[in-house]
Amino acid sequence: MAEPAHTQAAAEHVSAGGLPQFDPAWWPGQIVWVLIIFAVLYVALSKLVLPRVGGAIDNRAKVIADDIADARALRDEAQAQAAEAEAQTKAARAQSLKTASEAKAKAAAEAAARDAEQEADLNAKLDAAEAQIRVARDKAMKNVSTIAAETAQAITARLTGKAATDAEVKSALAKIA
Repeated sequence: MAEPAHTQAAAEHVSAGGLPQFDPAWWPGQIVWVLIIFAVLYVALSKLVLPRVGGAIDNRAKVIADDIADARALRDEAQAQAAEAEAQTKAARAQSLKTASEAKAKAAAEAAARDAEQEADLNAKLDAAEAQIRVARDKAMKNVSTIAAETAQAITARLTGKAATDAEVKSALAKIA
């Protein structure tokens, strides 16, 4: 059997000691195989691998965008809640100041009422005490008049040796007073 031409050329080349891929006689076949392999890899990458990678990138971008939107919504909600809490705090502070003011005014009014009541009670007791003092003074003054009359009669009797009458003593005491 006769050997094909390319097998003979390969055998000659091997015997010459060179590499067949660098031999220009083999280049047309190598170029065809490079084009076939390139086409298969291109189709496999463009139809199978790259859509999956692109889909993963798109999904990741969508997840990131959704997370950012959720974070912004939560931030806005937190700011709204903080503003509401601040408004409630201000309202509570105003209410507590109002309540404290009302309690202070009520306590002052009650204290003033108690003071007025106690002052009225003390004034009544003072008036009663002054009335008792007047009664005691008047009674004492009557006793003083009696004592003064008796003393004047005794002194007159001692000095003059003759006792003065009650009318004379009362007349003399009336002139002095």
